[in-house]
Amino acid sequence: MQFSIQREVLLKPLQQVVGVVERRQTLPVLANLLVRASGSEVSFTGTDLEVEMVATTAADAVQEGEITIPARKLFDIVRALPDGAKIDIKLNGERIALNAGRSRFTLATLPATEFPVVDEIELVERVSLPEEVLRDLMDRTAFAMANQDVRYYLNGMLLDLQEHTLRCVATDGHRLALKETKLESSVSARRQIIIPRKGVNELIGLLESGEGTVELEFGRNHLRVRRGGVMFTSKLIDGRFPDYEAVIPLGADKSATIERDVLKSALQRAAILSNEKYRGVKLELTPGRIKIVAHNPEQEEAQEEVEAETVVDDLAVGFNVGYLLDALSALRGDKVRINLRDAQSSCLLQEEGNDEARHVVMPLRL
Repeated sequence: MQFSIQREVLLKPLQQVVGVVERRQTLPVLANLLVRASGSEVSFTGTDLEVEMVATTAADAVQEGEITIPARKLFDIVRALPDGAKIDIKLNGERIALNAGRSRFTLATLPATEFPVVDEIELVERVSLPEEVLRDLMDRTAFAMANQDVRYYLNGMLLDLQEHTLRCVATDGHRLALKETKLESSVSARRQIIIPRKGVNELIGLLESGEGTVELEFGRNHLRVRRGGVMFTSKLIDGRFPDYEAVIPLGADKSATIERDVLKSALQRAAILSNEKYRGVKLELTPGRIKIVAHNPEQEEAQEEVEAETVVDDLAVGFNVGYLLDALSALRGDKVRINLRDAQSSCLLQEEGNDEARHVVMPLRL
């Protein structure tokens, strides 16, 4: 195997795949990238047995072959080389020789036959949508995923595909984030899959806010996303996601509409004196205003009053201020609407006049 390539051309695919490679591995070959040279292209594959990323780029003077090369070392060497450097990579026996100008490196390898790759997935549905739309969907819901919860199906994101709509949903049991978008074409049947947390984070890092289109391939046990010269594949979490629609409060006839930044700033100030463990604040809604109250074990108190357009007589509910701030950060637009049913109900936050993004925060007893 042999090929020549400019540093900048090589650096981009390495950046895309190296994040998948874990620093601590159960198998030595998982610390390596599978490098395949064929035709006028070279592909780089990284995996942790849960997520696989393949990035392909053009190269010169290609001699076909495949081998695995230490991922971090290769990436660090290429990143440290000067801009514009021409890199020659050649397999000599069981070693890789990497030459660039007066720099010479020799790296150990492992056979390509030892590298685990995902076979062709059993395709059940395929949809296409703008890249920036998918990134926005995932970016605005990922914060609500659980982290190392014993309810393993919460440690990921639900993709709910139904008719003309794709929804991304995440919850950790204390709050829920939902964002949806319309699809250009309908799907054959409703499908729900759960992508693991690492897969979500890697996919968000891969997607860009450009004008390109991505293709999502829903398989029995995998999700595959194709974007330009990059192919992302993730195993799915085998579990049943909670009935998230049942969590969204129905009949929430009490509401307050307020400037998003005004509410966010008031909550941030009140949070300074909230209980460090529970992070609780009380929202007291009365006609024309919201009062925010925070206490802590040192008997300190913060009070903030903000004007709001309200449909309420008198209502007080406690919430984790961090969850409220996360939801407000994920929302867009100048104004947000808070919907409540009673003092024990969850809080539904939405952008004014837009139902595509919904955020639910469970109440606290203060």
